[in-house]
Amino acid sequence: MALILVTGASSGLGYNTAKALADDGHDVVTHVRDRARLTGAEDTARWKGVLTGDLADLEQVREIARQAGEFGHFDAAIHNAGTMRAPEAGTVNAVTPYLLTALLDKPARLIYLSSSMHRTGSTDLRRLAAGTATYDDSKLWVTTLALAFTSRWEGTSSHAVDPGWVPTRMGGPGAPDDLTAGHETQVWLATHHEATPSTGGYWYHRQMQPPHPACRDEEFQARLIRTLETHTGVPLA
Repeated sequence: MALILVTGASSGLGYNTAKALADDGHDVVTHVRDRARLTGAEDTARWKGVLTGDLADLEQVREIARQAGEFGHFDAAIHNAGTMRAPEAGTVNAVTPYLLTALLDKPARLIYLSSSMHRTGSTDLRRLAAGTATYDDSKLWVTTLALAFTSRWEGTSSHAVDPGWVPTRMGGPGAPDDLTAGHETQVWLATHHEATPSTGGYWYHRQMQPPHPACRDEEFQARLIRTLETHTGVPLA
């Protein structure tokens, strides 16, 4: 049994991921922006705990990290939360996953939600401070972040996952990919040991895919982390 954090778990992929993990017997701590989104008794009873806060507000992200710390050391953290809205996309999709990772006691497994749209993102990191990052930019950056962590902390695995274009509130009802397959890779990476490679993968439906070349560029990885450290005021240990 593992202790696992899932962000953005009030609905869609995050909820399905958290539910699948809980149904498998794991202790799941979920994050939601507003506790009122948990409308049924079973929505709270099935979780080990619920963290609340707005991931677009970095002060609230710090408070979410404090709440998470009360549960001890996580075996895995799944950074699922995301938005396509500008200007929040850069913060929610890239800055917040960095900040939570930097503030938490390092989980053994880190999993970050990416998108195939990361391949059309920009490496111009000035967009982050300017608040002009697009969804594509943010997903390029978080994918780079996921792959950068593979060489920074011994004993911690880190992966990026493209869940596909699935019919969630963000994806829309006409999205063509399978909703169930959209969360299965995250659950697998968080709880199993047979993934190859064991760290540094970019996954789509449990199959390795080539990410944008910038994601594996060590110079860009370092530049991204320096930018995030400056932006948040929190250095990466």
